[in-house]
Amino acid sequence: MDGQENEQHEHRDEDAPVTGGARRGDRDRAGRRALRAAGVTLAVLVVTLVGVVVGVLAGGRVSTDIGPFQADLTVAPAVSGSTTVDIPPLGALLLDSHDGPTHLTVELGALDQSRVQALIDDPASINRASQTAVDDVREGVMRLGLRTLASAVLVTLLLALLVFRDARRAAWAGGLALVITAGGLGTAAATMRPQAIEEPRYEGLLVNAPAIVGDARRIANDYTRYAEQLQHIVGNVSQLYTTVSSLPVYEPAPGTTRVLHVSDMHLNPTGWQLIRTVVEQFGIDVVIDTGDMTDWGSEPEASFVGSIGLLKKPYVFIRGNHDSGRTAAAVARQPNAIVLNNTTTTVAGLTIAGIGDPRFTPDKNTSPAGSGLTKQVADQVIGAGDQLAATVRSSPQPVNIALVHDPASAGPLSGTCPLVLAGHTHSRQVSKLPEVPGQMPTQLLVQGSTGGAGLRGLEGEKPTPLSMSVLYFDKDKLLQAYDDITVGGTGQAQVNLERHIVEAPKAGVPAPVTPTPTR
Repeated sequence: MDGQENEQHEHRDEDAPVTGGARRGDRDRAGRRALRAAGVTLAVLVVTLVGVVVGVLAGGRVSTDIGPFQADLTVAPAVSGSTTVDIPPLGALLLDSHDGPTHLTVELGALDQSRVQALIDDPASINRASQTAVDDVREGVMRLGLRTLASAVLVTLLLALLVFRDARRAAWAGGLALVITAGGLGTAAATMRPQAIEEPRYEGLLVNAPAIVGDARRIANDYTRYAEQLQHIVGNVSQLYTTVSSLPVYEPAPGTTRVLHVSDMHLNPTGWQLIRTVVEQFGIDVVIDTGDMTDWGSEPEASFVGSIGLLKKPYVFIRGNHDSGRTAAAVARQPNAIVLNNTTTTVAGLTIAGIGDPRFTPDKNTSPAGSGLTKQVADQVIGAGDQLAATVRSSPQPVNIALVHDPASAGPLSGTCPLVLAGHTHSRQVSKLPEVPGQMPTQLLVQGSTGGAGLRGLEGEKPTPLSMSVLYFDKDKLLQAYDDITVGGTGQAQVNLERHIVEAPKAGVPAPVTPTPTR
């Protein structure tokens, strides 16, 4: 018996190391399998992503007819969703149309000759052609989505078969490509914002902007209807292409008043050229200038104002801190100019009140009180707003627009009128003044520099852009929309136009309560 027990012990001693080694071997093999599976999964994911990108870029394009145009629709991967409507050689409309990792480009290319002839022979056919634009785009986008999906899956399958030489892994890659592509396109479709076409951003030649973007009143009238907006754009572009004598600029909608807001010219003659172009192309009714036309307010500079008379439109002006009394007098001598200094006027049906800046600081380094942000300066600037507010309240006609140079003067005007225009900061801003209980809300629009800040605009790394805005007022003289126009700084020619539809005022950045540093 003892011998058998000893023999069993010996067998157990011999078996122990064998069992431990087997377990370690199993663990090693399991680790290698897990690592290999992770590697294969990562490889499938990488191949899928590459296949999707290549497939979308290669196959995400269709041609379709939109009205009289032969158009190319292209989809491409992107960080954020948007749509670009290219209208060569006139420019492009950029729309914040959807979310998701896809960018849609609609390029209006050649005109169908038979359709063009029909448009020329029968101008009314432009309207009929634009009516089909929505259906044309919808059909084109559907075909584009299906083609993109098929291309992404097919390219991914071929790439996976080439890399893995395994049907199962290729199938996994193809299925994953289907999910990724369908998810991206589905996100774009689910988050589509048709109203984005109301507020396009235009890039191209300034002369074409009003005809491409269309009349603000027509666009703002019923901005929830995507079809109508698209029809306007197609109709506008059709007229551009079929008019050989000159580019058409539509007449304003009945009752619409167009105001051009400029500020801070600072002796830049390029600003006048830009103003004349906008006045002519946009059918401006009145120009409003919120000051700093000159730099030093000297007598020789007074000749700079001579271009006002060439505009042939009412020109309402208030002094800025760089404008002297002689500057204001020179402006007042222009036959179409009106200088406001705590006074009101009615032009083109708009009642406008304005006051000049209380400071005269042509050289902020050497001029006396008024240069720095002292209590005296703050009292001067805010006091100007108080004076104008009293004038607005006592006006026999309700004031539609109040003008100040420094936005710090705007605070006391809250509740006295619906809109305050200012300049001075060389930076465009839009905000709502702090509300006064029981009074109307007041919006503040601060203009950039129409003269690109003059010579000082060249001091930075990039020239200060030339800025101005076209304001659209309805028949009740309330602001309904505005176009912000920006031209690249001195020596540059890029033009940007952004359309903004005005809704009920919302809380925004409050107006500054202390003067901005003198500029």
